[in-house]
Parts: sequence; structure tokens; C-alpha cells
Amino acid sequence: MKLQSTRFGELEVAEEQIISFPHGIPGFPDEKGFAHIQQEEDSPFSFLQSMTEANLTFLLVEPFAFFQDYEFNLEDEIAQEMSLSPENPPQVFLIATVKEKVVDMTVNMLAPLVINTINRQGQQVILNKPEYSISRKLFPDGLPEAAGKGGK
Repeated sequence: MKLQSTRFGELEVAEEQIISFPHGIPGFPDEKGFAHIQQEEDSPFSFLQSMTEANLTFLLVEPFAFFQDYEFNLEDEIAQEMSLSPENPPQVFLIATVKEKVVDMTVNMLAPLVINTINRQGQQVILNKPEYSISRKLFPDGLPEAAGKGGK
């Protein structure tokens, strides 16, 4: 399937890349379909591109690559609704906000995206974890040495 994106231009998207968000994403309730685009094979960064709005793209971050102690329990009702189980655990991503300088990038730890990789359905879940922030710096100690080359 072909997809138009202001970030990537025209993309060819495979069916297994398409994630359905039956409830939309908070702030974008009418956006139900997104393509998950991996930046590089081993990168903790990827993108979620709207299937209908060319200018709507989210930068996603795998939380465990940066926050090894990140954890939460998914409410049984949500796990059941999403057909998740210990045998079918979710894939979890944080939505990032890129600031003027990459070193100031933040992630929303309070409302992760939870995705069932088998039925390709997702949901943004708002956690009851006051220790998590909606605006946590991804690089609190500055950019790693290799990442700083050529960036702002």
C-alpha cells in the first residue's frame, strides 16, 4: 500500500506495518490507522505515520533502551480488550518530543503506546504512576559520544 508523508515522501507500506488504534490517540481521536516505520534495524527509534494525514508523524522510542527500570502493570481490562497475555506481551513505545536541540528531546513516560504485535492493535495507555512524567528528558546527561557527531 502506498502512503504519502511530509516527512518521508511516498512510502510503500506492508500490511504488517499497519497498526490500528480503535480509540484513536488522545488529541487525534479520528486517526485510527498508522504505519510503524523502523528507522534502522537495531535502533531504539521508530516512527508512527498516520495513514490519512501526511503531516502527522510521531517519533517513538523503545523505553527499555533508555530506562531499564521502566515498568508498569497493564490493567486487566485493557489487556483483555487488546488480547494481551503473558504468552502475547505488548510492544511498548514512548512518544518523543523533539526540541530545537536533540539533547533536549523529551519522552512521555506517563502515557506509553501499547501494541499487540499479533493483531496489530494499539492503544495509548495513561498510567497511574505519579513518578513518571509526560516530559522526561531522554538524554539528561547529554548526548552519547557517538550520537553527538553531526547533530545540533
